[in-house]
Amino acid sequence: MPFTTRTRAALTAIAVAAAAVLASCGTPPPPVVAAPPAPPPITLSSSIVEKASAFRGYMQRAGAIGATFQNGDQIQDSLKVGVAYEPKQFLSGATAYAAVLALQDPTYVASVRAFAPDPTQRQQVINQLIADPAYAVGFKGSDTAAGLIIDTLGAEGLKVYTAGKAVKQAAYDVQRAKWSMQSVADRDGRLAYAKTMSATPGLADSADMAALRVASTGGAPLAAMSRAAPPPYKPLVIRGLAVAALAALGYAGDDKLTLIDAVMAEPASAMCLNMGKLNLYQCLAVAKPHYEDVFCLGQHILMDTGMCVIKASGAEMPYEPPPPKPVPAVTKKKAVPAKKPAATKKKS
Repeated sequence: MPFTTRTRAALTAIAVAAAAVLASCGTPPPPVVAAPPAPPPITLSSSIVEKASAFRGYMQRAGAIGATFQNGDQIQDSLKVGVAYEPKQFLSGATAYAAVLALQDPTYVASVRAFAPDPTQRQQVINQLIADPAYAVGFKGSDTAAGLIIDTLGAEGLKVYTAGKAVKQAAYDVQRAKWSMQSVADRDGRLAYAKTMSATPGLADSADMAALRVASTGGAPLAAMSRAAPPPYKPLVIRGLAVAALAALGYAGDDKLTLIDAVMAEPASAMCLNMGKLNLYQCLAVAKPHYEDVFCLGQHILMDTGMCVIKASGAEMPYEPPPPKPVPAVTKKKAVPAKKPAATKKKS
């Protein structure tokens, strides 16, 4: 049968199709590249946020204690506000608050989360932070995050310390009122109450917890970014940075609470707070009139607590002028009586 143009075209099409089929059989399809795993979200345990809120709430209430007292009941009410913290939880709350503050620094968070997408890298960084919290200082932005912690905690500590100075001065000023000389009722009961509340964990405010939660995930800031603070840092600041880094890696959730509590443990600052409580108990045990309770409140609750927070943050303590040097008393010299002239012997 003769080949026509139509037949030739049909055979050409068949040949091309066959070649395409053979070519497809010889070349494997391109491999499917899996998308990289998404990094875990920033995770901070609700218990840590609760401790931060309890600390912040106490500092706000203590800093608001006034120095004008009209009666003994007002003094006792202020004492009840001031004694209401347990030192260990209080210090954990300060460190937890430091972590929330560090999570507000976008540079610090971004530099930590750069290691989050790769599971192997992420676990290596987590292990380093747990073994040595000071590893957190090596991330970019740690200096500005530390500055935010130091300035914020230092300012809150200073507010409580300043309130304490005013109350301590009131212990002298109030003595002009006759009622301040009267004896405190149920002295043993108020001392027992102070000890009980010093062993009772503080409570958080739900609205404040919500604000802290938003702030820890990059939401509305709690404080304005301040300065870059160069190292070295106090242990509380370092541990706050470490907890923030673990949270940025998604490793500070409720299931990691025991581990996070161990990272936050800092005995040096706890010693300062415990000593303040012991001095308070001794003060209340011997205080009898109302004005002496005012002194205990000003010195051993407000000033001591504020000082511990300032020192733990690494902020500058307020300048205190040295007490005036006592003027030495002028000692009057006793007049030395003039010696009687020696008697002249008569010549015989």
